[in-house]
Amino acid sequence: MTHPCHHAQSSVKRWGGKAEDYIAIHEWLDDSKIAFCDFRHRALRHHSFGVFEAEQRFGRTITNSAGQVVPVRYIAEQHIKEDCGGIVPTLADWLSRIPREGWMSRGYAEDVPQVDKSTGGANIP
Repeated sequence: MTHPCHHAQSSVKRWGGKAEDYIAIHEWLDDSKIAFCDFRHRALRHHSFGVFEAEQRFGRTITNSAGQVVPVRYIAEQHIKEDCGGIVPTLADWLSRIPREGWMSRGYAEDVPQVDKSTGGANIP
């Protein structure tokens, strides 16, 4: 799935109603494509914190045109799982994979544990 319309159709299959019931949530999750148009745009909202942000923006639930109350969390998680191989990563999953550059810390050196790429987690000293 790469387009909000496809995600909205998937939501219709799962919870009923019309694509218009869901499109705003799916468009919001993908809005970052405006600034960075490849899969890395997902680092901005395609994670568990993005799910929380979606709830803050759209409310805890929506009522679709079929009268069904659907949690926004479920809609956002469904979108993210469709785009991220069946999982909802954390924000830390995304950010820990960004290489550190000197300009990011105003040029100050940091003593930072290296990421163990075989497990995806940080090596704790």
